[in-house]
Amino acid sequence: MTAEARRAGADQEPAADGERPLDIALLTYKGNPFCGGQGVYVRHLSRELARLGHRVEVIGSQPYPVLDEGWPALTLTELPSLDLYRSPDPFRTPGRDEYRDWVDALEVATMWTGGFPEPLTFSLRARRHLRARAGEFDIVHDNQTLGYGLLGDVGAPLVTTIHHPITVDRQLELDAAEGWQRRYSVRRWYAFTRMQKRVARRLPSVLTVSGTSRQEIVDHLGVREDRVHVVHIGADTDLFAPNPAVPQVPGRIVTTSSADVPLKGLVFLVEALAKVRTEHPAAHLVVVGKRPAEGPVAQAVERYGLDGAVEFVKGISDAELVDLVRSAEVACVPSLYEGFSLPAAEAMATGTPLLATTGGAIPEVAGRDGETCLAVPPGDAGALAAGLSRLLGDPELRARLGRAGRERVLRHFTWARAAEGTVARYREAIAAAAPGTGRRTADGPTVPAAAEAVTPDFVSSEVVNSEGRATC
Repeated sequence: MTAEARRAGADQEPAADGERPLDIALLTYKGNPFCGGQGVYVRHLSRELARLGHRVEVIGSQPYPVLDEGWPALTLTELPSLDLYRSPDPFRTPGRDEYRDWVDALEVATMWTGGFPEPLTFSLRARRHLRARAGEFDIVHDNQTLGYGLLGDVGAPLVTTIHHPITVDRQLELDAAEGWQRRYSVRRWYAFTRMQKRVARRLPSVLTVSGTSRQEIVDHLGVREDRVHVVHIGADTDLFAPNPAVPQVPGRIVTTSSADVPLKGLVFLVEALAKVRTEHPAAHLVVVGKRPAEGPVAQAVERYGLDGAVEFVKGISDAELVDLVRSAEVACVPSLYEGFSLPAAEAMATGTPLLATTGGAIPEVAGRDGETCLAVPPGDAGALAAGLSRLLGDPELRARLGRAGRERVLRHFTWARAAEGTVARYREAIAAAAPGTGRRTADGPTVPAAAEAVTPDFVSSEVVNSEGRATC
């Protein structure tokens, strides 16, 4: 049944805000909540939107999103890619019978030439899917795909979340790259950021998760200030909650690092651990993430003789993750930059004292140094070591910061508040989509525009011809 048919039918129960429930298409090109913040965002936001009385259809590609069960109004539609980066055979070459159309060929060609195709190719598939279902959704919410395919008419007003500009990641990796070959590889991999910059400037409504990210979207991507709106995200405070029954492990430090990239600052934390163990021999680090086989972190662990003091855990359940954080004497976020930092909010929600850098938006989440956390400059192993030593040696400080941290999260950073703020922006976008603009209005289906900004042919042409590459 289409959204229009539902509106024309029997009276509906109002949503939590007293207004008509919305039909929401939530797009995510990479949705696994166990390998990155975007998947966490989709999982928790979709659940809370359903809790508020809206119908949410998550449309995602591999690795497919994991959604919470028990919500009939929350569904998943799989929009398959060629899954070129899957485990255990990443960067694979597909068999001839796997190719379905020109988008598949573009995806493989981009990978073969060292680029990252998924934001572009997912956007093209999503555009095709949404246009075939025009009239079924009140709003389309894109989770940082920022691909050419989402320009123009996608069958409903479009709202996009940009967690932070990926140009920040690109610059940090270039700064850390050694040799021209590595720098060329980084530039090629991040070629898709040129597309994202162009697309972001043409979007009517952008959501982001912090004031810091908002300013960087304006500065780095050139998006007009009046189009960027902050809706803070948060922690699942029912799951991430204190539990005195979980014993603390003396000297345990916990951090989350979903990828061995300079942005996460893990190498500085490993160096800090080596310093801390001279005063606190029981100090040890548990990293939620995959153990790197090579690179700066692996080299640092070996150089400082920390094989027995650094443990990596991957693929654990939510309950196991929460108990791990509860068991720590200190949670640490050593990142050089974060657009928000869910690990900081989740650690604080459990009542575990937090040591965090001041990189990016982390202070917006963690609060003031000495009040709700200990804060240190990013990229400073000595400052991290001093903060860890101070916390490990002061149980009263740990208890005070733990209590204050949870109170801060409960006041400001919950998924329920995030969903309420997001719905408010949905309704603004729908109201702004006046008839005759080629966008769907709150009371009717898509109205074709006389001069659509981007046609499928234009998208194909720009994708192939921009700067002579097939990647934007």
